[in-house]
Amino acid sequence: MNLVAKNLDIPDDKRSFEHGSMNVVTIGGATIGRAVFNEGWRWSLDVKPIAGTDSCQAAHTGYVISGRLHIRMDDGTETEVGPGDAVVISPGHDAWVIGSESCIMLDWSGSADYAKPAG
Repeated sequence: MNLVAKNLDIPDDKRSFEHGSMNVVTIGGATIGRAVFNEGWRWSLDVKPIAGTDSCQAAHTGYVISGRLHIRMDDGTETEVGPGDAVVISPGHDAWVIGSESCIMLDWSGSADYAKPAG
């Protein structure tokens, strides 16, 4: 039996990008990230230069703690998520913060390589 705890305030990895950051811990074979997307954050402007792809290719399984995020899939499907929303986002999307409140989101599936240089 194994019992392990880690705190996202003391991450294994911290990735910073324009208008935000992501703290990442790996625990029990899972990689969990807490993203903070500040006012003005947009994937296609702030993370695309790091990722080197036309749209976000990470698959996300997440939970929104605060703020609002608009998501547009490559096929044109769109939605907006906010506090209390659980979300699954397939690869091939753009997203941006709505309003002035930072969007804080936990991600259980897309954090391992998020905002890391391609290659």
